[in-house]
Amino acid sequence: MKNWTLPIAMLTGAIGYPLFMELSFLTPYLIFVMLLLTFCKVSTSDLKPKPLHLWLLLIQIVGALCVYLLLYRFNKIVAEGVMVCIICPTATAAAVITSKLGGSAASLTTYTLIGNVGAALAVPIFFPLIEVHPDINFWASFLLILGKVFPLLICPFLVAWLLEKLLPKVHHKLLGFHEIAFYLWAVSLAIVTAQTLFSLINNPGDGHTELFIALGALVACCLQFFLGKTIGSIYNDRISGGQALGQKNTILAIWMAHTYLDPLSSVAPGSYVLWQNIINSWQLWKKRKREVQ
Repeated sequence: MKNWTLPIAMLTGAIGYPLFMELSFLTPYLIFVMLLLTFCKVSTSDLKPKPLHLWLLLIQIVGALCVYLLLYRFNKIVAEGVMVCIICPTATAAAVITSKLGGSAASLTTYTLIGNVGAALAVPIFFPLIEVHPDINFWASFLLILGKVFPLLICPFLVAWLLEKLLPKVHHKLLGFHEIAFYLWAVSLAIVTAQTLFSLINNPGDGHTELFIALGALVACCLQFFLGKTIGSIYNDRISGGQALGQKNTILAIWMAHTYLDPLSSVAPGSYVLWQNIINSWQLWKKRKREVQ
């Protein structure tokens, strides 16, 4: 069943999108719990920042801004969609794929935290400048987004750290529930699929816009895996570098796009789900083939 969770969750969200739209308020809470269970699995002594992580963060933040400025004159919605695919932090499930591919889960998790901090600081700065609301000034928008995004991305780590230090028994119990994160991810995926479909129905483009958004997400996905692996090779951490930069928390990306940008831009992270899972499946197939040989 786990092998079919991705298509089942997306199909369920698409078919029952009126129902799952009513559950969209749960998305930030589900993201919080998934990150909490992820960070509970890692000891703070394992978190060791490396020069590789600084390069990846530079691509995630500065690269997102550069891509937006490059595509803005072509199509603003496409620019927003591709930008959110880049600025979004690493997926909570990336450590699992990294381990299966033979990479360093500790290095990956370290960057997951660094990427979350980077996104929590950059998103409240970039988004109010990109999607301007005449009735709200920049600082009001900045504080509004910061108040929602920063606790969502940073507090799970702080809670996990405090539980490890102050309530080790509770921390140990949460470790036994890490499998629940997978099922929470499936529910979240159904909800954000419903949000993406709702955006397509209620904010219809001309057809070409959606196509360009999906293609832009494909290029962003391939480029991030390539750059992550290339830079990772320099630091003997090729697999972790590729997964850290290429495998994104698309549930968070769709939520951010749908909440703070043009809702139609959520098509980009919606299609990114497929692109990154195709690449991951191909990588796992190649590894299994080498092991058999």
